[in-house]
Amino acid sequence: MPNTETTLTYPQYTSWMRELADLRYANAVLQWDQETYMPEAGAERRSGQIATLSELAHRFFTDPQKAKELNQLLADNSLDEKQRKNVSLTAEDVSQQAKLPGDFVRTMSETVSKSFQAWMDARKANNFAVFAPLLGKLIDLKKKEADYLGWQAHPYNALLNQYEKGCTVSMLDATFASLRAPLSALLAKIAARQQVSESIVKQSFPEETQWQFSMDLLEKMGFDFRAGRQDKSTHPFTTNFSAHDVRITTRIDPNDLSNMTYSTIHELGHALYEQGLPDAEYGLPLGEFTSLGIHESQSRLWENNVGRSLSWCSSFFPLIAHYFPEQCAGANAETFYRAVNRVQPSFIRTEADELTYHFHVMIRYELEKTLMEGSLPVNDIPAYWHAAYKKYLGIEVPDDKTGCLQDVHWSHGSFGYFPTYSLGSLYAAQFFGAAEIAIPGLQKQLSAGNFGQLLNWLRQEIHIHGRFFTSEELCKRISGDTLNINWFMQYVKEKYRFIYSLEEEAIPS
Repeated sequence: MPNTETTLTYPQYTSWMRELADLRYANAVLQWDQETYMPEAGAERRSGQIATLSELAHRFFTDPQKAKELNQLLADNSLDEKQRKNVSLTAEDVSQQAKLPGDFVRTMSETVSKSFQAWMDARKANNFAVFAPLLGKLIDLKKKEADYLGWQAHPYNALLNQYEKGCTVSMLDATFASLRAPLSALLAKIAARQQVSESIVKQSFPEETQWQFSMDLLEKMGFDFRAGRQDKSTHPFTTNFSAHDVRITTRIDPNDLSNMTYSTIHELGHALYEQGLPDAEYGLPLGEFTSLGIHESQSRLWENNVGRSLSWCSSFFPLIAHYFPEQCAGANAETFYRAVNRVQPSFIRTEADELTYHFHVMIRYELEKTLMEGSLPVNDIPAYWHAAYKKYLGIEVPDDKTGCLQDVHWSHGSFGYFPTYSLGSLYAAQFFGAAEIAIPGLQKQLSAGNFGQLLNWLRQEIHIHGRFFTSEELCKRISGDTLNINWFMQYVKEKYRFIYSLEEEAIPS
């Protein structure tokens, strides 16, 4: 009897993976359209379309025959280091995804699509109860997903691992515990000083002029418009369909210039990473981002370490004054710098300063842990949210829209995502510190509006590697150290010592 067992070659593996990527990115186009241009009445059919493609992609990827062939391919001694890494990571991904039944994937996808529309409706009504039933269904599905994937110590670990490989509750508990005391102490010192004025950014700024400024800003900071575009959405986000097609969105507040400016720069950081991934590895693990923590490091680095630096403000203030001459009359770059770095507890995570930001993330992290444990009913989320904001930031949340309905993530089923925002900020400070060592005169370059050398450094040190290294391996290669909050604390100490005229001995160590 002839041997019917097939042998997968590396070119065949590449072709298979690219067909899968085509399916997934076609689905991503539908999701992007859903959040930007789709008419409201299209929501019901769109959820079915997205679910069908999700189920097809899952079935295509988890074919048991392919799992066998991948293991056979791993035994091929002719594979080079990168090829072997691609196959190894794919085999690992297949093993994980095969644990999820196809009907579960379809149910999850349909529920996510419907949840997004319910979240939008709830925000319009400023009423969490509109979102609660579908959110409850999503949470039940995420618990089931954790069980399918398997977990140790805590069910939340299975979800965290999907966004940040190897991330656990115990690791995050330790990280947040180490941050809490020094951040609280620094916040207390700042609260005792005279508050800086933010009046320059809290004026009337015409929406169309803000849009024009945002487009100019993107181009000057390195966004390739031949390989991307910007649109508007309720919650800013980035998606991509290849390194040559990266979409970002922003939002515009006519009474706050900083909202649009830093939403745009944040998403620019994500987009620069996606545009920098090696297109030759399209569809393969080495053509994908390392982790969500590293992805957030890129957005937070450009948003904060660059965009909220005095160097950036010195470079861009003339352009800001060009677009908004009346609003900028009598002001200068330092005025703008102080305004956009004002520290004050606030309700909205995406608008928070660099210090209180971590408390926004801690609240969401602790809430998600509680939900995954099953000890908090869904309807009690608003009350939990109010109590947590009072405890950590000392503020009273006025309503659901500025409270537990502000983030889009839960409607996407993205439980386990929020901690990557803090990890990203910490990685960002560490990477930027390493960049300042590696690039002499970096701040002078930024002051002159030259961002190319920093971008090239990030491309070579981070973007080009795709998923070859884990987050911690990448961090150690770049900085000589695994994730260490001291880089972040040193960065914010120096920044806020200047902004709030803090004496050196007043800065907590």
